[in-house]
Amino acid sequence: MPATKVTFDCAKCPGYCCTYDRIETKPADIARLAKYHGVTIAQATTRFTKTYTWEGKTERILRHQKDTVYKSVCMFFDTEARRCTIYKGRPSVCREYPDGKKCGYYDFIKFERKHQEDPAFVPNAGTL
Repeated sequence: MPATKVTFDCAKCPGYCCTYDRIETKPADIARLAKYHGVTIAQATTRFTKTYTWEGKTERILRHQKDTVYKSVCMFFDTEARRCTIYKGRPSVCREYPDGKKCGYYDFIKFERKHQEDPAFVPNAGTL
């Protein structure tokens, strides 16, 4: 089967996917974070994640930090450079995103940059 050609470039995006409220972390992700940061799994769990409960289900998600472009963003996101600071240690959900050859947000921002005639345009939380 031929390889699927990816039609997006994360390096040209301000990190919209990193603003998702729930960035789930499985036990293997927490172990990866612990190894990446040189801490114990218990320390990584406490420092980097929090418990989130919805519809009777509980999951571990990454903590967030305030952001000037979006309301909040993953705690591991560099808000100045607009890049992930733990790319090699990132959780599985981040590794798999967007799970295809297209990214809807990338398509949106590419369209906006063209029509705004501004190659660096970043819509803020008020324009989404």
